[in-house]
Amino acid sequence: MSRMQVVRERHIRLMEKSCQTLGNLIANLSLEDAQTWRDGGDGWTVTEVMCHLRDFDGFFLGRAQTMVAEDHPVLPGYDHDALVLERRYNDQDVFAVYDELRQSRAQFVAFFKGLTAEQWERTGVHPERDYFDMTDSVMQVGLHDNDHIEQISRIITQKKVN
Repeated sequence: MSRMQVVRERHIRLMEKSCQTLGNLIANLSLEDAQTWRDGGDGWTVTEVMCHLRDFDGFFLGRAQTMVAEDHPVLPGYDHDALVLERRYNDQDVFAVYDELRQSRAQFVAFFKGLTAEQWERTGVHPERDYFDMTDSVMQVGLHDNDHIEQISRIITQKKVN
C-alpha cells in the first residue's frame, strides 16, 4: 500500500470518527439548549452548526462526484451565512439533523472507499482554494468537522461554566 493510500484511509476513518464525536457532543443537550446556546453573542447555535455540517457534507460529496464525472470542473461555492437563514436552520431538530448527517456520511465514506486509483487522481477548481484534488476532498471533510467540533464544544463549555 502506498503512503498516499494510507493517508487517504486515515482520513476516511477520521470522517467516521468525527461524525461519531459530533453525536457524542450533542447527546445530552436539550432541543432548547441546542437552539439557544450561541457561539458568542450573535454566533451560530449548536443546531445551526449541525445543519451546516449536514448540508456541507452533501455539498462536499457533490463536489467530489463532479470531479469524478467531469474533467477538472469548476466546483460550486456556497454562502454559509445565507443558508442559515434561507433553510431556517435553527427551527430544525438537532437530533434529526444528526441522523441525516450520519446517513450522508455513510454514503460519503462509501463513495471514497469505492474510488479507483485513477479516480483518486481526479481534480477540480475549488471556489476558495483553486486547485483541488480528491485527496484534498477527503482531507477537507475531517478538518471541516474538527473546526466545528471545537466550536460546538466551546459553546457547550461556555454555557456550562456560566
